[in-house]
This record gives sequence, C-alpha cells and structure tokens, in this order.
Amino acid sequence: MKSLEGIRILDITRALAGPYCTMMLGDLGADVIKVERPGSGDGSRGWGPPFVGDAYGPYPGESAYFLSTNRNKRSITVNLKSDAGREIVRRLAKSADVMVENFRTGVLDKMGLGYDDLHALNPGLVYCSISGYGRTGPYADRPGYDAISQAEGGMMSITGPVEGPPSRVGIPIIDINTGMFAATAILAALRARDQSGEGQLVDVSLFDTHVALLANVASNYLIGGEPPQRYGNAHPNIIPYQAFQAKDGWFVLGAATEGQWGRLCEVLNHPELKDDPRFETNGQRLTNRDALIETLSKILVTRDAGDWLADLKKAGLPCGPINTIPDVFAHPQAEARNLAIETDHPTAGTVQLTGFPYKLSQTPAQAHQPPPMLGEHAEEILTKELGYSVDEVSKLREQKAI
Repeated sequence: MKSLEGIRILDITRALAGPYCTMMLGDLGADVIKVERPGSGDGSRGWGPPFVGDAYGPYPGESAYFLSTNRNKRSITVNLKSDAGREIVRRLAKSADVMVENFRTGVLDKMGLGYDDLHALNPGLVYCSISGYGRTGPYADRPGYDAISQAEGGMMSITGPVEGPPSRVGIPIIDINTGMFAATAILAALRARDQSGEGQLVDVSLFDTHVALLANVASNYLIGGEPPQRYGNAHPNIIPYQAFQAKDGWFVLGAATEGQWGRLCEVLNHPELKDDPRFETNGQRLTNRDALIETLSKILVTRDAGDWLADLKKAGLPCGPINTIPDVFAHPQAEARNLAIETDHPTAGTVQLTGFPYKLSQTPAQAHQPPPMLGEHAEEILTKELGYSVDEVSKLREQKAI
C-alpha cells in the first residue's frame, strides 16, 4: 500500500514550485496527471544543459532540471486556449481529488477553470493555487519568480558577506519551500474533506512562503525592533556558529551552549578563553563578536581542517566539512540513506535522481513512474479514463486541442 494510493492529482503547473509539490504527492503514491502545453510542454523541459534522452520538439532531450521535479507523473498535452482542451481539463477535474495550478491569479478564472467553476463540478475537489503573491492584496496579479522573491522578501538582505553585496541562496529555496508548504496544506485539506466531504481552496504563494521562512530572523525584528544585519556564514544569535578557515581550507563549527563553549576552549588548547569575561556567556560573546572571531580565527588557521574536525567530533561538538556537491553524493551517509536513486527513462536508459527525504516505515515513498515524456500518456488517459473514443482523440489532435 502507498500512503496516498487512490488519490488523483490534476497537475497544471510548470517550472518548479508546483511540480515540486505534485512530485512529493506522487512520491507518496498519488496518481499525478501532468497537463502540459502541446509541442513544448513544461518550459523547464528546455532548461539545460545537461539533457538526456532523444531529441523531440524544440529541445535536444529532457533537461536534468525537468527530471528533478517530475517523477511519478503521467503526461498529457492540452491546449487550454481551445474549448475542447478546456473540456478535457473539466473532465479530469471531475474525477480528481486535488488540482494544483500555478498560473497568475485570475488567468484560469477567465478560462472557466477557476476554483468556483471546478468546485461546482466537483464539490470534493481540493483546489490548490500557487502564485507569486497570493490571491488577495495589491500584488495579487503579479507573476512570481524565485530570485525576485529572495530579493523582495528580505532573504538577500541577510545573505552574503558582511561587507559584500547581498546574495541569493544557491538553490531556488523559495520555489522549493512553496511546493513543500503547498503539499502540506493539500494533505490538511484532504484530511478535512475526510470529515466534511467538502473540498476547499488552498492559497499558497512565494511571497507568503518567504516571510514564513524568515522565522527566527523575523521574530528578532518583530520583538526586538532592530533590522537584521548580514553576518555572512555566522549566526545572528549564537556564537561561535559559522565557517572558519583552517590551514588547508574551510570548515564549520558551533558552540551553542556554555558546556559546548567550555569543551571548545579545551580542544583549542586555550582553556583561559572560557574564563575571559568577554566570552563567558553567549550574550557576552555576541556583544564581543569581532574580538572573539578574530581570536578564534588566529588559532584555527594553524592546523588542517581534518585535524580540527577529528578533535571537535571526539569532543562531541557540532562541526563539519564544507563539501562540494560531488562530495555529498560520495558521502557514506548519503549512500546509507539512499539519497541518490536510479529510475528508468524511456529513451535514456536509466537516470539518477535525488532520493526521498522522508522515510515511512509502512508506506515508503517510491519511484514508481519515471519522469514522463511529453504527452506520453495522452491516449491512455483520454480513452481509458475519460471515455473518449479513438476517433475523438484523432479529432482532438486535428483541432490541436491536444
């Protein structure tokens, strides 16, 4: 049994936040039907290199980007600008448990595919709308982009070198977390439907997600009243807790409690630092941040990172190397936790994807469906599940509705 077995997801999303959400649900066993634009499909299919598989349409193959967020889905192409295409979506929505879309607010309403329209067809439908700024407010009709969100939502103002320019996070962190929040909200809405029989509208946005992710930094401002500063790799409330340079490279260490601070002083072979009145408590260390970091930096640069890490780990202190991405996938823990998996691909043989970050003992996540080729499952869905005849499907193709 799969956790979400029997749940059907109508996925009308592209790029990253929406596809990440629906992939999570597919990983847990939901049947995800991905609706794409005829000819080109989800635009992320072309976001390469690298590409794998045979060339088709405008692309030399399927991008690794697309593969990263679209396993466990079936693909059908539908022209939403045509009456016949919109009718296909209505039929899909009528039999779906969840619909996920990430069009600009109001676009699907104009097509007759908005929440009110589909709720009337299927009162049990959970309709999840993912947008840049949400369905209300003065920015509701604006499109959303991860990099713009990182800038506008404040994350870039607190990321990067202290004296350097503001920086974005190296992954599309807002898109990914928006997808995760959307998946969580969908599961909550399905649970509510179990009790009421009624679906509902789920409204998730990049902007709201970003503000939520500010978490402790936002709380520091809302309660303390001081605008957060940029600390580079350091922590605004705990010190030391950052990257340091050793003789041969960089590593990270932390001492979040007074007990850890005392053990760190012993590892450094400078027990006198523990009793230094500038550094006795975390609050005092924060007040004297510059002096502490200068002192620690002079000590830590005298030995190789591996030597420090061995001693720090022996003392039970938080620490770790700064790995490259190849290092991560060669890491013994990544191997033990199956964080890289192989799945079949229709034209590329096998491809490697990231594994599942959640481990369920009774209903584990599975890669039961490779990322689909564009429109790969159209015939199957239209004829076997929506009741179209073979002749009707041919006519739909002639009309360019699919």
